[in-house]
Amino acid sequence: MEISEDPEFCSMIDRLRDEIENDSGEVPAAFTELTELAALTALATLAGCEDRAGGEDRAEELHRVLTALGQPLWAREIAAYSLGVAGDPRAFEALVLLLNHRDPERCVTAAHALTRLGDPRTARAAAALATNELRVAYALVPVRLLAELRAPESVPALITVLGRRLRADDPHWRVGLACVEGLGALGDPRARAVLREALPHPRLGAEAGRSLHRLDSPPDPEGTP
Repeated sequence: MEISEDPEFCSMIDRLRDEIENDSGEVPAAFTELTELAALTALATLAGCEDRAGGEDRAEELHRVLTALGQPLWAREIAAYSLGVAGDPRAFEALVLLLNHRDPERCVTAAHALTRLGDPRTARAAAALATNELRVAYALVPVRLLAELRAPESVPALITVLGRRLRADDPHWRVGLACVEGLGALGDPRARAVLREALPHPRLGAEAGRSLHRLDSPPDPEGTP
């Protein structure tokens, strides 16, 4: 079992190492130590390791990193991600904060960990972030996460967000496009009205047409919407 089997973990570590080097010129020993601890946690999770005592010790250490005062953002992100993919609910709040970060790469990493975490609160949190018009510039990843989760909150939230993005000059049309794509993938007939409203939009119309076609197409016998 190799850590490369979790490419999101590798991508996060490479990104954070580059950030640290750009900011300070050198990577501190604490980064290497925390990365090794997180890698052991990720490997054990991927392998279904039954070393309960070792897993609990690693989780407690990661939780201390997550909650200690004065920790840099990179340390909190590594700890939150590692606890999340290991299914530890103590990572939930930190991951939700990262899901709405101004850095889209952090949002993507947080969404991946939240999906793996499987916390029942995730869909409600993603819906709250996606529908917060004051934070719409950072709503793209929460919108995509809602479509992936296929939760009861997903369709109403995506309909709400899309309804706000229908002005032709809306600067956040990419968020609207993600809503159109997500509603098409979810295949819920409640989306028909807002998708029809999106048809005249110069950036959303073509995809809205495809999503409407998916809603009107018969179900795939293999179960794919």
